[in-house]
Amino acid sequence: MTKAATGLVLGVAMALPAAAAGETKTCKLGAQARTLGPSYVTSLKVSGTSCLSGKRLVRAYYRCRVANGGLDGRCRSVVRGYTCTEKRTGISIQFDAKVSCRKGSARVVHTYTQNT
Repeated sequence: MTKAATGLVLGVAMALPAAAAGETKTCKLGAQARTLGPSYVTSLKVSGTSCLSGKRLVRAYYRCRVANGGLDGRCRSVVRGYTCTEKRTGISIQFDAKVSCRKGSARVVHTYTQNT
């Protein structure tokens, strides 16, 4: 193996642990902000997983909430292998929430607004 190839292999090998460590990524939502379940998903950040997996978790978490009390329901189950906690603020007809989910070293945090 040439010195250049060895250097390239070492450079790639050194970069992999940093990516695997779970750098936090802010996911773009665009038009999907209104199609993920809640009235509006206002932010989505992932670490140790992909934005696509994060969006799938948001949808699944929403379905769990609705199955457990309707639009203002609470999800207390493990969703797609993630354990989630939710904090809410708002009034009787609308609330804002921050949901933090974890599965091992993977983290997904999303915020949303729900009109009830």
